Amino acid sequence: MRRPFSSVRSRAALAATAVVAVALVAAGFALLFALRANLTHQAEGKADQWSNEVAQRIANKVPLGDLDLPDGEDRPVQVTDAKGKLLTASEDMQRITGTGVSAVRPASPPPTTAPTPTPTPSPAPTGDDDDDSGGDDDSGDDQDDDSPAPGAPADGVVSSPQGHTEGSVTVDGRTVDHVFSERRVTGLSGGPYVVHAGASLGPQQSAVRATKIALLIGLPALLVVVGGVTWLVTRRALRPVEGIRREMAAITASEDLTRRVPEPGTHDEVAKLARTTNETLTALEASVERQRRFVADASHELRSPIASLRTQLEVGAAHPELLDVPGAVADTVRLQQLAADLLLLARLDAGEQAGRTRLDLAALVREEVSQRSADRIPVTPDVRGSVEVSGSRGQLARVLGNLLDNAQRHAAGEVRAAVRREGSLVVLAVSDDGAGVPEAERERIFERFVRLDDARSRDDGGAGLGLAIARDVAHRHGGTLDVGRAEAGGALFELRLPAAGRDPHRPVPTGASALGAASAQVLGDRRE
Repeated sequence: MRRPFSSVRSRAALAATAVVAVALVAAGFALLFALRANLTHQAEGKADQWSNEVAQRIANKVPLGDLDLPDGEDRPVQVTDAKGKLLTASEDMQRITGTGVSAVRPASPPPTTAPTPTPTPSPAPTGDDDDDSGGDDDSGDDQDDDSPAPGAPADGVVSSPQGHTEGSVTVDGRTVDHVFSERRVTGLSGGPYVVHAGASLGPQQSAVRATKIALLIGLPALLVVVGGVTWLVTRRALRPVEGIRREMAAITASEDLTRRVPEPGTHDEVAKLARTTNETLTALEASVERQRRFVADASHELRSPIASLRTQLEVGAAHPELLDVPGAVADTVRLQQLAADLLLLARLDAGEQAGRTRLDLAALVREEVSQRSADRIPVTPDVRGSVEVSGSRGQLARVLGNLLDNAQRHAAGEVRAAVRREGSLVVLAVSDDGAGVPEAERERIFERFVRLDDARSRDDGGAGLGLAIARDVAHRHGGTLDVGRAEAGGALFELRLPAAGRDPHRPVPTGASALGAASAQVLGDRRE
């Protein structure tokens, strides 16, 4: 049973929708908070303005009964004394909260006489003032006039806003939230006077409510759009991947490694995946083909000595006097050597790494040459001093033996083995004076089961595995094996290995004889 959200498309759509949902919810809360704060600030500004207007009238000695207060629904006003006694208020209010005074009707009608300024102490009279007392009768009449002159400064002092509070006002049975601004008027008789003027929060609440509704409706719709678009885009982007998967499944089912997955014409990661997949299939096809060819060649090489050995044993069983024991032993030895070569190649193909033992390559050459005194052509060593490398003594001895065997088969009368130091490298050179290797065939001879002299008998030559084994061992030791032309005209094989103390897996620089296709192939194999 397929689990929900098991596909990449489903998970991508769900993840994108979740991220957008979180972002939109956070943005929605921020928008509502900013909108509410802004509208509340505007309402507070209006309340400050209206409380200042009423307070200025009182400061200008307008009687409380003549203030002409606005209606209580939009601009409710309360005027109290310092003890909280209601002096006057908007007439149509039925209930009010948030000002600290719940009364909406004063206990007695507001006075219609203007409040007088609070008298201030004057300096004590002097003797000179008595002389002028008769001339001040007119001034007393002027002080009885309480009406301020036009443009004259107010007699009372109006304070700045003392703070803002939120409450509600009920008018005609309808309750509306308000924000109230408080101011004080001092310097008048009967004072100080406290003015509370309110501004309605209805527009603010209506705007916030409309925004909430828009967000609640628009957010789900937007999330559906985001999820759908992500699904479609992801589906379109992953369509080539599905084509690659189907083709790989078909290749697996048919075991046909010649097929390739479709490569999209884009330059994105999917196209790179398709190209890499095809390169992998190409390498796999080549590996399988090499394996098949190796098995076929090995079977062909094994068949000859086995058939010869069987024939000799059958003849010996029927006619003991005709049994060719030396021939049977030779075929058995050849069969044993071929099996050992195949086993070593299998181990090298499996990635077996060379050992890290320090050994003297010059001593190894002297020891190997000393054991070949009975060869058809003596080997002339050119070895001086001691040159150490790191690796497997058995594998390097096998390389030296294979190179000497190859030189013995093709030399006319001379085989030389030399060891020298070239910078950070140790070079083992094996040369002969035979016909040499044609330049066009210098890479092909390192392939398995390849023998250039097809006319020679199998008894005189090997199976064509010696040079292939030698190059593989060289690569495992971080070195190279190349072939060129010797001074005597024959073949010159040069094995280059890192000197002891260097990393055997670092690339090895080649000499003049290794600047051809052999070095290119070695470096190409190392990069792979």
